[in-house]
Amino acid sequence: TLCARLLLDPALQAKCKAKFLSSCLEAYSHLVAKQKAVKNKASEADKKGRASGPDDLIQFRQLRVQSVQGGIEVDLMDADDISRAIGADGSSGEAAKLRHVYQLTGYSDPVYAEASVTVHDYDIILEMLIINRTPNTLTNLTVELATMGDLKIVERPQPYTIGPLDERRLRANIKVSSTETGHIFGTIVFDNSSTAQKTYVNLNDIQLDIMDYIRPAECKSEEFRSMWAEFEWENKVAINTNITDLQEFLQHIISNTNMTCLSSPLGDSTSTVDGSNFLAANLYARSVFSEDALVNVSVEKKEDSDGKLSGYIRIRSKTQGIALSLGDRITSIQRASTTVEQA
Repeated sequence: TLCARLLLDPALQAKCKAKFLSSCLEAYSHLVAKQKAVKNKASEADKKGRASGPDDLIQFRQLRVQSVQGGIEVDLMDADDISRAIGADGSSGEAAKLRHVYQLTGYSDPVYAEASVTVHDYDIILEMLIINRTPNTLTNLTVELATMGDLKIVERPQPYTIGPLDERRLRANIKVSSTETGHIFGTIVFDNSSTAQKTYVNLNDIQLDIMDYIRPAECKSEEFRSMWAEFEWENKVAINTNITDLQEFLQHIISNTNMTCLSSPLGDSTSTVDGSNFLAANLYARSVFSEDALVNVSVEKKEDSDGKLSGYIRIRSKTQGIALSLGDRITSIQRASTTVEQA
């Protein structure tokens, strides 16, 4: 080709040899410096996140005594207070609680119920507010819960008797054993003291977010390729979004999946060549159960009037649950971006 002939020309080699060597050395040094800065930043953040030492006390949430303040049970967890003090939780406490409040029954039901879900890595605290909207006393009111996925109910709510227009706060403890999207559902069963009739009220499902268990992490490219060849579960998601910029789409995926980009840093000219219509990136994350999640993003920008993005996002993991749950998450955030832009 013409490029090869020009490079083999002795006269051109003499003039451009120093330029080629210095430019390549400068570009490679810049790339290495960027990668070292990212790794040093990740290691410093990991050191700061370690808030426990060899002789620290191990706390079992289920065995701790509940202190009562004004008739409300308070869960005293020193680890949570330390995490908030060092800024481990980026969002404010009240705003995070409001995002995890679920309405379980309708306003026209005889019993109104809502639940506040608090995720503590390996277990979930379900605090429910039950309101009797009838003028009758409800006896033997029981909240019967069931789970779908790797969830196990450790502490079930006890039966209560609720007076007319009165309310009670119930508590349930659920154990989590793996990273996948779980569902909590159930019914409220009670007896009406005036009619002695047993009534059942179905509860709305509570879907747990997988992002509560995914944490950004770093790994070497060799380890990523080795795990990619080893892991057997793969989920392939087609790209369907109205975002037309390659870098913007990649950043949208990273920010909404709590993953780390192992390719060149975002914003660097080495991530994608100027004017290129292709982008490929490897993303990595680790769950609180030490499960690895690998994602490969391959995007192409179509050369037409619309300029839409097409391609696939491939997810691999050792377990089926995390691969399917991450695929559902990516599909939902793509639909969300499409809905927002069309509105």
